[in-house]
Amino acid sequence: MRRSRKDPLGEINLLELAPVRAARWRQDGDRVVVERPKPRAGFPRILLEWLSYLMAVKNLRLDEVGSFAWQLLDGEHTVGQVAAALRQRFGDRVEPAEERLGHLVRLLRQEGLLAYREWDPMPDLGQDEHPSGQT
Repeated sequence: MRRSRKDPLGEINLLELAPVRAARWRQDGDRVVVERPKPRAGFPRILLEWLSYLMAVKNLRLDEVGSFAWQLLDGEHTVGQVAAALRQRFGDRVEPAEERLGHLVRLLRQEGLLAYREWDPMPDLGQDEHPSGQT
């Protein structure tokens, strides 16, 4: 029998939350490249985390829509505001905007690249992190 783990965000309207970037990133032309952080789990979990890290892609190059969204996912804009900005910039190409953005945010959070201040540990990106993301 599987134990169900209740998601603490299950009852929250995610459109009202403002996720923050939890990884270093850089601009590469008109695209954003997000650097996957190295694992920091404790022993013995660290072994599995490092193995997974070593086998995974280290830099994620986002498409045009993802790059635009990433730049707005700064802890100041809510998911709902970012979805509205996507709709304004890209029109019907991003519809349904909330669903598409929600999927992106969930994936990036699952990978540890985005975080919610109220629920997730905040990463230390170092003093040299610039607002533009370029270091």
